[in-house]
Amino acid sequence: MAGLPRPEALRREHGWCLRANRLCVRPDVRRIFAIVSRLGDGAFWYALMAAMVACDGIDGLRASAHLALTGAVALALYKLLKRWTRRPRPFASDVRIRAWVAPLDEFSFPSGHTLHAVAFSLVAIAHYPVLAWLLVPFTASVAASRVALGLHWPSDVLAAIAIGTGLASLSLWLVPGVSLFA
Repeated sequence: MAGLPRPEALRREHGWCLRANRLCVRPDVRRIFAIVSRLGDGAFWYALMAAMVACDGIDGLRASAHLALTGAVALALYKLLKRWTRRPRPFASDVRIRAWVAPLDEFSFPSGHTLHAVAFSLVAIAHYPVLAWLLVPFTASVAASRVALGLHWPSDVLAAIAIGTGLASLSLWLVPGVSLFA
């Protein structure tokens, strides 16, 4: 059937998930991923928006509003996709995979943390390119944390990257004068 993953692809993804999850056996690695994941819940993004306003006044407020609107659309899309797909989380599918932190909801697809991190980062970088040095590694860490913590399959994260990129691109297209390529 077209569109359905082949069994070998599922085995490969499962293997990647198991290997990433085993990284968190080390308390220091688990702590770092848990902190990054927790920051990706929203605290990092709220602090960034507040800093934009504090440092750049009305232009920072415009950028923050752009992030907030993009985030609201991302949240609605994420919730719709979670209800529609109902994909079980890795730890619920395999007893060898441990959830190292509590999930925010029941289902796995897509990774909301990753979707938001990608969308927020691209929009923020379009407004403030100097932030790329901070946002790119943070976003990559958020994405990796979701698999390592046993909360998402790699394909959940990859799909979220694609969705977040598409959403940010649409958002940037709709706002005149703001572009990643300016």
